[in-house]
Amino acid sequence: MSTPPAPADPAYRRLSADARREQLIRAAQGLFAHHAPEYVSPEDVARAAGVSRPLVYRYFPGGKQQLYEAVLLDAAEELERCFTEPRHGPLAERLARALDRYLAFVEDHAEGFTALLRGGGVAETSRTGAIVDRVRRAAADQIMAHMAVERPGPLLLMAVRTWISAVEAASLTWLDEGRRPGRAELRDWLVDHCSAVLAATARHDPQTAAALAAVGSPGPEGGAPR
Repeated sequence: MSTPPAPADPAYRRLSADARREQLIRAAQGLFAHHAPEYVSPEDVARAAGVSRPLVYRYFPGGKQQLYEAVLLDAAEELERCFTEPRHGPLAERLARALDRYLAFVEDHAEGFTALLRGGGVAETSRTGAIVDRVRRAAADQIMAHMAVERPGPLLLMAVRTWISAVEAASLTWLDEGRRPGRAELRDWLVDHCSAVLAATARHDPQTAAALAAVGSPGPEGGAPR
């Protein structure tokens, strides 16, 4: 396990309260992206930001836990934006573009992403769990919006949530396997996986079949969902 960067001399600059808080969050984000939470301390954040330890506690009196939650909220917003896509064109093409952004985020935040999804770390709480669930709900909502479905039935909801879980599991395995296959190949596989899950659901659920037909997503063997 790698360790946080070596100490640096504090370099003080006059910043507004909002700018200073943002500076500290960015410094913490860089550390949590590459180190599990238990290996990062407020002192490490202070060194990375070039400020004093008391200054970190002034803005984050809850210490590492509060910093971690702030970073997690910021990451959640970025992940939610990954699934924001113009609502035109075939669903598979929209998903591919969203997954390109998502997998780039996973690759850039490998250690922190792994620690977050695997859980069990010292920074895990009900609040951090709620933030992760927020990202999952936002991703599901975006997919429903792309399918023009306002009130999904239980089968369609299960299908989409099952696929989101599969994306997370595949991402963790991809990191464990040294980012193999390549990112583009993984993206295409995940798009095909989504198409397969939705096509199977469409055989049992008229709502899913109608939604897929409307957005131009192929069903079994390239035909329209039945």
